[in-house]
Amino acid sequence: MLTLDLAALDFAKGNGLVTVVVQDDVTKAVLMVAHADREALERTLATGEMHFHSRSRGLWHKGATSGNTQRVVSLAPDCDGDAVLARVRPAGPACHTGATSCFGNADTRRDALHGLDLVIAERASAPSDSDDTSYTRRLLADRNLRLKKIGEEAAELVLACADDDRGRGVEEAADLVYHTLVALRALGAGLGDLEAALSRRQR
Repeated sequence: MLTLDLAALDFAKGNGLVTVVVQDDVTKAVLMVAHADREALERTLATGEMHFHSRSRGLWHKGATSGNTQRVVSLAPDCDGDAVLARVRPAGPACHTGATSCFGNADTRRDALHGLDLVIAERASAPSDSDDTSYTRRLLADRNLRLKKIGEEAAELVLACADDDRGRGVEEAADLVYHTLVALRALGAGLGDLEAALSRRQR
Protein backbone atom coordinates (compact mmCIF):
# COMPACT_ATOMS: atom_id res chain seq x y z
CA MET A 1 0.00 0.00 0.00
CA LEU A 2 1.36 3.40 -1.00
CA THR A 3 2.01 5.87 1.78
CA LEU A 4 3.11 9.50 1.87
CA ASP A 5 2.50 11.98 4.69
CA LEU A 6 1.08 14.92 2.77
CA ALA A 7 0.89 16.98 5.95
CA ALA A 8 4.68 16.82 6.22
CA LEU A 9 5.19 18.35 2.77
CA ASP A 10 5.93 22.07 2.39
CA PHE A 11 3.55 23.12 -0.40
CA ALA A 12 3.81 26.78 0.62
CA LYS A 13 7.44 27.08 -0.43
CA GLY A 14 6.54 26.32 -4.05
CA ASN A 15 3.28 28.29 -4.15
CA GLY A 16 1.19 25.17 -3.62
CA LEU A 17 3.50 22.79 -5.48
CA VAL A 18 6.29 20.36 -4.68
CA THR A 19 8.88 19.04 -7.13
CA VAL A 20 8.54 15.38 -8.11
CA VAL A 21 11.55 13.43 -9.36
CA VAL A 22 10.43 10.30 -11.18
CA GLN A 23 12.83 7.36 -11.21
CA ASP A 24 12.53 3.98 -12.94
CA ASP A 25 12.39 1.42 -10.13
CA VAL A 26 14.22 -1.19 -12.22
CA THR A 27 16.93 0.71 -14.09
CA LYS A 28 17.22 3.55 -11.53
CA ALA A 29 17.26 6.04 -14.43
CA VAL A 30 15.74 9.47 -13.72
CA LEU A 31 12.81 9.65 -16.13
CA MET A 32 11.42 13.14 -15.60
CA VAL A 33 10.95 16.03 -13.19
CA ALA A 34 7.53 17.60 -12.74
CA HIS A 35 5.39 19.30 -10.11
CA ALA A 36 2.46 18.18 -8.01
CA ASP A 37 0.01 19.89 -5.72
CA ARG A 38 -1.87 18.19 -2.88
CA GLU A 39 -4.68 17.08 -5.20
CA ALA A 40 -2.27 15.44 -7.65
CA LEU A 41 -0.55 13.51 -4.88
CA GLU A 42 -3.90 12.48 -3.41
CA ARG A 43 -4.88 11.08 -6.84
CA THR A 44 -1.51 9.34 -7.10
CA LEU A 45 -2.03 7.66 -3.73
CA ALA A 46 -5.61 6.70 -4.57
CA THR A 47 -4.91 5.23 -8.03
CA GLY A 48 -1.34 3.97 -7.76
CA GLU A 49 -0.40 5.86 -10.93
CA MET A 50 1.44 9.16 -11.21
CA HIS A 51 -0.57 12.38 -11.36
CA PHE A 52 0.99 15.83 -11.64
CA HIS A 53 0.01 19.47 -11.72
CA SER A 54 0.78 21.62 -14.74
CA ARG A 55 0.60 25.40 -14.48
CA SER A 56 -1.04 25.47 -17.92
CA ARG A 57 -3.48 22.55 -17.73
CA GLY A 58 -3.90 21.82 -14.04
CA LEU A 59 -4.25 18.22 -12.80
CA TRP A 60 -3.00 15.62 -15.27
CA HIS A 61 -2.70 11.87 -15.20
CA LYS A 62 0.56 10.72 -16.75
CA GLY A 63 -0.23 8.47 -19.72
CA ALA A 64 -3.98 9.13 -19.76
CA THR A 65 -3.74 10.00 -23.46
CA SER A 66 -0.56 8.22 -24.60
CA GLY A 67 -0.94 5.07 -22.52
CA ASN A 68 2.55 5.66 -21.08
CA THR A 69 1.40 5.45 -17.48
CA GLN A 70 3.71 5.19 -14.49
CA ARG A 71 2.76 2.66 -11.83
CA VAL A 72 4.04 3.86 -8.47
CA VAL A 73 6.26 1.61 -6.38
CA SER A 74 7.09 4.12 -3.64
CA LEU A 75 6.94 7.80 -2.74
CA ALA A 76 9.50 9.44 -0.47
CA PRO A 77 9.84 13.10 0.60
CA ASP A 78 13.21 14.81 0.79
CA CYS A 79 14.59 16.25 4.02
CA ASP A 80 13.04 19.70 3.43
CA GLY A 81 9.62 18.36 2.48
CA ASP A 82 9.51 20.34 -0.77
CA ALA A 83 10.38 17.47 -3.15
CA VAL A 84 9.23 13.88 -3.60
CA LEU A 85 11.09 10.93 -5.12
CA ALA A 86 8.66 8.69 -7.00
CA ARG A 87 9.92 5.25 -7.94
CA VAL A 88 7.79 3.86 -10.75
CA ARG A 89 7.34 1.05 -13.26
CA PRO A 90 6.73 2.90 -16.54
CA ALA A 91 4.44 1.47 -19.23
CA GLY A 92 6.27 3.41 -21.94
CA PRO A 93 8.49 6.42 -22.60
CA ALA A 94 8.39 9.24 -20.07
CA CYS A 95 9.24 12.04 -22.50
CA HIS A 96 6.83 13.58 -25.02
CA THR A 97 9.61 13.17 -27.63
CA GLY A 98 9.33 9.40 -27.34
CA ALA A 99 12.59 9.07 -25.41
CA THR A 100 12.65 6.77 -22.40
CA SER A 101 13.75 9.68 -20.22
CA CYS A 102 13.33 13.45 -20.53
CA PHE A 103 17.09 13.52 -19.99
CA GLY A 104 17.71 11.40 -23.10
CA ASN A 105 18.28 7.71 -23.51
CA ALA A 106 21.93 7.74 -22.48
CA ASP A 107 22.09 5.01 -20.71
CA THR A 108 18.83 4.15 -19.02
CA ARG A 109 20.16 0.65 -18.50
CA ARG A 110 22.37 1.62 -15.59
CA ASP A 111 24.51 -1.49 -15.44
CA ALA A 112 24.70 -5.07 -16.66
CA LEU A 113 22.48 -6.48 -13.93
CA HIS A 114 19.71 -3.91 -14.32
CA GLY A 115 20.04 -4.15 -18.08
CA LEU A 116 19.55 -7.92 -17.88
CA ASP A 117 16.50 -7.53 -15.66
CA LEU A 118 15.03 -4.99 -18.07
CA VAL A 119 15.47 -7.35 -21.03
CA ILE A 120 13.79 -10.16 -19.08
CA ALA A 121 10.92 -7.83 -18.18
CA GLU A 122 10.50 -6.84 -21.82
CA ARG A 123 10.41 -10.50 -22.89
CA ALA A 124 7.88 -11.29 -20.16
CA SER A 125 5.58 -8.45 -21.25
CA ALA A 126 5.57 -9.47 -24.94
CA PRO A 127 2.18 -10.73 -26.24
CA SER A 128 1.60 -14.48 -26.13
CA ASP A 129 1.46 -14.58 -29.95
CA SER A 130 4.82 -12.80 -30.23
CA ASP A 131 7.42 -14.11 -32.70
CA ASP A 132 10.00 -14.00 -29.91
CA THR A 133 11.48 -17.52 -29.67
CA SER A 134 14.32 -16.58 -27.31
CA TYR A 135 15.57 -18.85 -24.54
CA THR A 136 14.20 -16.40 -21.98
CA ARG A 137 10.70 -16.74 -23.45
CA ARG A 138 11.04 -20.53 -23.34
CA LEU A 139 11.94 -20.37 -19.66
CA LEU A 140 9.09 -17.99 -18.86
CA ALA A 141 6.63 -20.33 -20.55
CA ASP A 142 7.88 -23.55 -18.94
CA ARG A 143 7.82 -23.77 -15.14
CA ASN A 144 9.49 -27.18 -15.01
CA LEU A 145 12.34 -26.02 -17.23
CA ARG A 146 12.87 -22.95 -15.01
CA LEU A 147 13.09 -25.05 -11.87
CA LYS A 148 15.35 -27.64 -13.52
CA LYS A 149 17.80 -25.00 -14.74
CA ILE A 150 18.03 -23.29 -11.34
CA GLY A 151 18.90 -26.64 -9.76
CA GLU A 152 21.49 -27.40 -12.43
CA GLU A 153 23.18 -24.01 -12.24
CA ALA A 154 23.26 -24.06 -8.44
CA ALA A 155 24.86 -27.51 -8.47
CA GLU A 156 27.47 -26.40 -11.02
CA LEU A 157 28.31 -23.35 -8.88
CA VAL A 158 28.77 -25.60 -5.85
CA LEU A 159 31.14 -27.85 -7.81
CA ALA A 160 33.17 -24.87 -9.09
CA CYS A 161 33.53 -23.57 -5.54
CA ALA A 162 34.49 -27.03 -4.27
CA ASP A 163 37.21 -27.16 -6.95
CA ASP A 164 38.43 -23.65 -6.04
CA ASP A 165 37.91 -22.71 -9.69
CA ARG A 166 37.51 -18.93 -9.64
CA GLY A 167 36.80 -18.45 -13.36
CA ARG A 168 34.23 -21.22 -13.56
CA GLY A 169 32.69 -20.07 -10.29
CA VAL A 170 32.09 -16.59 -11.70
CA GLU A 171 30.57 -17.98 -14.90
CA GLU A 172 28.30 -20.42 -13.05
CA ALA A 173 27.22 -17.64 -10.65
CA ALA A 174 26.29 -15.48 -13.65
CA ASP A 175 24.20 -18.35 -15.06
CA LEU A 176 22.47 -18.80 -11.70
CA VAL A 177 21.71 -15.07 -11.39
CA TYR A 178 20.17 -15.03 -14.87
CA HIS A 179 17.96 -18.05 -14.21
CA THR A 180 16.99 -16.63 -10.80
CA LEU A 181 15.89 -13.33 -12.35
CA VAL A 182 13.80 -15.19 -14.93
CA ALA A 183 12.18 -17.26 -12.17
CA LEU A 184 11.42 -14.12 -10.15
CA ARG A 185 9.92 -12.44 -13.22
CA ALA A 186 7.60 -15.43 -13.67
CA LEU A 187 6.40 -14.72 -10.12
CA GLY A 188 5.75 -11.09 -10.99
CA ALA A 189 8.89 -9.86 -9.23
CA GLY A 190 12.23 -8.51 -10.40
CA LEU A 191 15.58 -7.08 -9.44
CA GLY A 192 13.95 -4.08 -7.75
CA ASP A 193 12.11 -6.41 -5.38
CA LEU A 194 15.33 -8.30 -4.67
CA GLU A 195 17.14 -5.05 -3.93
CA ALA A 196 14.33 -3.97 -1.61
CA ALA A 197 14.57 -7.24 0.32
CA LEU A 198 18.33 -6.83 0.70
CA SER A 199 17.86 -3.21 1.79
CA ARG A 200 15.38 -4.29 4.49
CA ARG A 201 17.92 -6.81 5.79
CA GLN A 202 20.62 -4.14 5.94
CA ARG A 203 18.39 -1.99 8.11
